[in-house]
Amino acid sequence: MQYYWTMQSAKPTPTMADVATLAGVSNQTVSRVLNNQPFVSANARQRVNDAIATLGYRRNSAARALVTGSSRILGLLVTNASMTGPSGASLAIEQMARAKGYWVSLAGLRSNDPEENRAVISHFIDQGVEGIVAVAQTQQCVDTTLETAGGMPTVLVTSGAVPSGHPTVDIDQADGVVQLMTHLRELGHTRIAHISGPRDDLHADVRVAAWRAALSPEQPDDLLLVHGDWSSASGYQAAQALLRGSAHPTAIVSSNDQMAFGALLALHEAGISVPEGISIVGFDNVEGSDFTIPPLTTIRQNHDALGAAAMTLLLEAMAHKPARSLKVPAELILRASTAPLATSSPAIG
Repeated sequence: MQYYWTMQSAKPTPTMADVATLAGVSNQTVSRVLNNQPFVSANARQRVNDAIATLGYRRNSAARALVTGSSRILGLLVTNASMTGPSGASLAIEQMARAKGYWVSLAGLRSNDPEENRAVISHFIDQGVEGIVAVAQTQQCVDTTLETAGGMPTVLVTSGAVPSGHPTVDIDQADGVVQLMTHLRELGHTRIAHISGPRDDLHADVRVAAWRAALSPEQPDDLLLVHGDWSSASGYQAAQALLRGSAHPTAIVSSNDQMAFGALLALHEAGISVPEGISIVGFDNVEGSDFTIPPLTTIRQNHDALGAAAMTLLLEAMAHKPARSLKVPAELILRASTAPLATSSPAIG
């Protein structure tokens, strides 16, 4: 048995000149249509689009970048990318970048290792990105990113300390906690405990500081503070520790919703009803926070507004405009996990 192969020549890739020929227009007119520029008649624009569809023409972005010096690519670095806050922020930034005509090269840091951080920023620069957005949950990430980025337009999405002259944006973390504490104090609570995130996390640090500032002066804050790691399991263990302590709280502020979920289970197992025995609030308004028993009072972070603000600041930096720092307001979401102290029974140890 004999086998025969036939070799067919590859179909040539259509060029802009092919589009122009089929549409009966100049190369310049095709370029104007591709870049959505004015001064093209509706009829000519339609012929160009029809020719593009007929030929299956696709713009060569790499070649265009060589000609124009514009890659239309941005670098997006994210710490703690699996967590609700950073992941929500990165998704919003990526979507807003595409709406502005940019594509995003995304990298998530697995650790707080400055070498990994430097490698990511250096890779972005080697790719020819036009700007960088860093969702920085640690001060190390803030410092290393700015050090490595050099003169590259860079926006920090962070609550950390950033030198003047660098644009920053973040949800107003401190005000979110102030809103929670104000709500609880208006309900009559003064022994308000805090389940914090990890010590090296900037959001956790800001929320702890805001909680401390809003406490009654006579309250023993060290006895009412337990650190978690953002997980429900750590919230469960933190609530158990608070119940074993001598300064029994009448309310708990959890630094995120997941830890509040764990705390709710610990309170249930201890026979403490929420909110009659202890009021509890979270932070983030994650999916499911309105389906706990009872539904959780929390803070909503507007990541869409955060993404829009980050892109606005980056475009300003790319245009060499003066750096600005923006805060996106946090929103208090009231649900059934809080109640006036007058209706609460004493917490048990």
